Amino acid sequence: MEKDFSSLANSGDVLFMMLGAVMVFAMHGGFAFLEVGTVRKKNQVNALVKILVDFAISTLVYFIIGYGIAYGLFLFQPASELLADNQGYELVHFFFLLTFAAAIPAIISGGIAERSKFWTQAFAAAIFVGVAYPLFEGMVWGQITFLGQEGSWLTELTGGVPFHDYAGSVVVHSMGGWIALTAVIVLGPRLGRWDSQGRSRPIPISNVPFMALGSWMLCVGWFGFNVMSAATLQGISGLVAVNSLFAMVGGVIAALLISKNDPGFIHNGALAGLVAICAGSDKVHPLGALVIGALAGIIFVKGFTWEQEKLKLDDVLGVWPLHGIAGSWGGIACGIFGQEALGGLGEVSIMAQLIGTLMAIVVAVSFGFAVYLVLDKTVGIRLDKEDEQRGSDLAIHNIESYPEDATSRFL
Repeated sequence: MEKDFSSLANSGDVLFMMLGAVMVFAMHGGFAFLEVGTVRKKNQVNALVKILVDFAISTLVYFIIGYGIAYGLFLFQPASELLADNQGYELVHFFFLLTFAAAIPAIISGGIAERSKFWTQAFAAAIFVGVAYPLFEGMVWGQITFLGQEGSWLTELTGGVPFHDYAGSVVVHSMGGWIALTAVIVLGPRLGRWDSQGRSRPIPISNVPFMALGSWMLCVGWFGFNVMSAATLQGISGLVAVNSLFAMVGGVIAALLISKNDPGFIHNGALAGLVAICAGSDKVHPLGALVIGALAGIIFVKGFTWEQEKLKLDDVLGVWPLHGIAGSWGGIACGIFGQEALGGLGEVSIMAQLIGTLMAIVVAVSFGFAVYLVLDKTVGIRLDKEDEQRGSDLAIHNIESYPEDATSRFL
């Protein structure tokens, strides 16, 4: 009887992880459509292909090396050993965590859209998913005792409290956003984004419904991203679900109010709120989550305008403020709103959250500049001028987004 109960519990955990993995996998379709709706028609096919190919490459490199770096587990044993006594739980756990790792190149893709070389970026994605991301992941969630583990050096500074990032505000989103910033800087702006006098010439969103579809797909999948980070049925928390909801709502309302009803800001405001709540979704009160999400929405709207108009960074989807800055805010906010005095569950440290968040930025920026500067000096990371003007669809994939429109011109 006890064995039957154990088998049932294992089956439940495998199903739980599998559902979470599929929900987060679906989010990658959201990344794709968010980019498709934002870029011009001549680059839409490339946006779709990039996200899918990056996921495929991420799967291979994370299986071969990344998962082992982070957790000390390499899945090369015979199938009978992989199933073991827990019905292959470690395999679906790998699948779930893979979907997190593959978000790194998906985030970067939005920042460098419309002018990056396809295979060069695919190679960069392999480095980030295979080495850079797993190193920091291991420091927080895995085998590398450094930031998120009991007994790490950080706990000696914070009274025994480690860095806390429940579902990846810092580990996934901040890392991805800050790496994307380095790519945007090295790559440079799209042709025509600023004129010869340095005056801004914004390139409008090409398809608002597709952009909105991408946002909705991401929002729905995010509940798998956060809630299923419990990893087992026994660890599931309704607090995480409701905090995710309230943070999303806060991001939407804040973006709505300060952007004067701009649909791009509103749909991305929802995502900013969700990015920010990942870290403390298991610690804060729902009203704290609402504030965290609202401030993240403001960060995205103001941050996107600031980077575009003041810093003159051509970050096409605004992934640095959306993931990099909002993710960093989420890491710090966990240490603030997670305190018992503000209705949280406690056992968090503002100092630990600050140090862990800063460490993520240092790792991301260091790896990002190292990879992109080397690639830029050796094989190049940007399409040539003629290909960029033709568009990535024709230059890389030899097809347009709407082929019937092209053929109809000759009928």
